[in-house]
Amino acid sequence: MKTKILLLLIFPILLSCSSDDSDEYQNIPIDFKIPSNFPLANYDFANNPLTEKGFELGKKLFYDGRLSSDGIISCGFCHIQEDAFTHHGHTFSHGVGDAIGTRNAPPIQNMVFQTTFMWDGATNHLDLQPIIPFTSEIEMHGNFENAINMMKNDANYVKLYKQVFSNGVINSENMLKALAQFQIMLVSSNSKFDKYRRNEVGGTLTTEELAGYALFNQKCASCHATDIFTDNSFRNNGLPVNPAINDVGRFRVTELPQDLHKFKVPSLRNIEKTAPYMHDGRFFTLEAVMNHYSSGMVTSATLDASLNNSGVLGIPLSESEKSKMIAFLKTLTDNEFLTNQKFAEY
Repeated sequence: MKTKILLLLIFPILLSCSSDDSDEYQNIPIDFKIPSNFPLANYDFANNPLTEKGFELGKKLFYDGRLSSDGIISCGFCHIQEDAFTHHGHTFSHGVGDAIGTRNAPPIQNMVFQTTFMWDGATNHLDLQPIIPFTSEIEMHGNFENAINMMKNDANYVKLYKQVFSNGVINSENMLKALAQFQIMLVSSNSKFDKYRRNEVGGTLTTEELAGYALFNQKCASCHATDIFTDNSFRNNGLPVNPAINDVGRFRVTELPQDLHKFKVPSLRNIEKTAPYMHDGRFFTLEAVMNHYSSGMVTSATLDASLNNSGVLGIPLSESEKSKMIAFLKTLTDNEFLTNQKFAEY
């Protein structure tokens, strides 16, 4: 009888010790590894160390429609994993109240290796980038005070913030840091091209793909530089201006005449999956993009100098060269990234 009483006394203590006590939980660091064919990361990890629970919190925030004013539009609403975190098929994404903007939702892969964000470079810090879509009236139309109050009344959020941050505080700074942790981990680096570059199994390019890669290096790599495929610059690539929108691009940020109608050079990774293309989503196929660069440009005061060769606009491309270039671009599709359950919505 005494033995039974002793076991009954000990059993609740054992249950208590084995429970997931958020105050005692030791957050596990994430060892962020840079792929060998990638440039250095552009982020101060010391100010926001990556952890498993930090990533979990960031992912929860990324897919939570309650952050928006209508309780529906989350970050993930317009950035869909299987489409390389773009809004495939939508020229412009639909925000709260079915509001429509004037720019195509860009992919958000490999952002930790980039130096500026948004089509016009409105921010150069990954922690601050989410503020723009979160507060935009035509995107999420979010409000920090409302979002913080919502999270303070959600037991799961309260627990996660305690696990992630030493102060355990639910505030805008910690919210943005967690979102940055999720975005940092969105690394696409296992395409056929990457395996070719790293001499790995599955990285054998066909004759057509290799020819396309050679053409790309000759005609495109000065802007779509490194294996991230952007030099982070802003350029006018000769698109006719849409008079209904008249998007002034980088000029909206700097108000410098030389930045009129310049937009950030986008990465080309997973481009097979991210149509439509350009800042305003005007092209729905890669063939249309090739046609623009070969014969569809218009001149202007800020047209990139590399696209004007003594009055001859564009990049000369034969039909055969266009086909080879597209074959190469399709080697940048990373199906492991597009289907990785670690990034998927719950």
